[in-house]
Amino acid sequence: MLIALIAAAAVGLNEDVPVGRVVNAVPCTADPAQSYAVYLPRAYTPDRAWPVLFAFDPGGRGSTPVERYQAAAEQYGWIVAGSNNSRNNSPEIGRAVASMSNDVMSRFRVDERRVYVAGMSGGARVAFSVALGSALKVAGVVASSAGYPDEKLRKTLPFPVFLTAGTEDFNHLEMRRVDQALTSPHHLTVFEGGHVWLSSELAVQAVEWMELQAMKRDLKPRDDAEIDRLFDTRRAAVHPDRVDMDTFLALKSIADDFDDVKDVSAIAARAAQVGRDKAVRNALKQDEQEDDREERMLREVWTAEGRLGSGEDRVNVLAELARRWKSLSDAAGRPDDSRERRLARRVLSGLSASLRSKDPDYLKIVAQYRRAR
Repeated sequence: MLIALIAAAAVGLNEDVPVGRVVNAVPCTADPAQSYAVYLPRAYTPDRAWPVLFAFDPGGRGSTPVERYQAAAEQYGWIVAGSNNSRNNSPEIGRAVASMSNDVMSRFRVDERRVYVAGMSGGARVAFSVALGSALKVAGVVASSAGYPDEKLRKTLPFPVFLTAGTEDFNHLEMRRVDQALTSPHHLTVFEGGHVWLSSELAVQAVEWMELQAMKRDLKPRDDAEIDRLFDTRRAAVHPDRVDMDTFLALKSIADDFDDVKDVSAIAARAAQVGRDKAVRNALKQDEQEDDREERMLREVWTAEGRLGSGEDRVNVLAELARRWKSLSDAAGRPDDSRERRLARRVLSGLSASLRSKDPDYLKIVAQYRRAR
């Protein structure tokens, strides 16, 4: 889906939209059947242009992302708008995107160089579609729990990307694959949780990261005090003596993010040193092996599902699928958190979200072992 965001020539009045609070439904002037939630920072005036974030929820709940980004928008002076009409499987997603973006850009004073898009799950795929196909250059994408609208992995993108996923998110593997393939500026944060929007705290981090990228790309005047504050905060979060995989990844991320705006030679040297530790190398390898195992587990079940349609050896295939689902269900239901439990929960959720067979006997197996939302 290639959606063109067309900026209106004039900036309209916004007396009907108060500042400093979330407004749940603003009808689009040119298409009143379309609406969006919006937040204007308290300092908003039409005297200058403001960055804008267009957000897409998979269920068309525009206020959900606006509320998540509200604190970040207030702190950094962003307008945030969330579509109430863009939702998974809707045939009118393009209309929803165009209506909201055109209305926001005509109603408010927007910095056209700093237009950002964000989304969660299917909404993240919408955000990427806009960024990849928009006539208006998008300054960055924040994608939660899903990646591209197609299965193609990109090595480079013309815009920076901030990715988030939960430890039990069925798209956790997809987000890691996107992270591993990209060489252009990007950042992946994995949090404790499932297939959900990023938290308000993480939204602040995402906007801060985009602010830094904007300074590096000359979309925002360089602010050395702000750079120092962000750098010191990130550096303080890393234990000075710890040697483990998380420390290595945090150090490497700081060195990558602040390259060209800070002297990161010491950070990069320490990252390299920690990265040479045998335990760290083994942990990184274990993560890669777990990714491969997760992908293999999914494909094995999908392959078995495909064999149901042929009618050959159907009884044995159903028995095999029942064993696999039961094994995953047992592991997912263990009382103590572990890598195995997280893996099982991701695979179960992924299989439930992508059923490829309508066989009634198989659906009974799925109903028995799938995890409740």
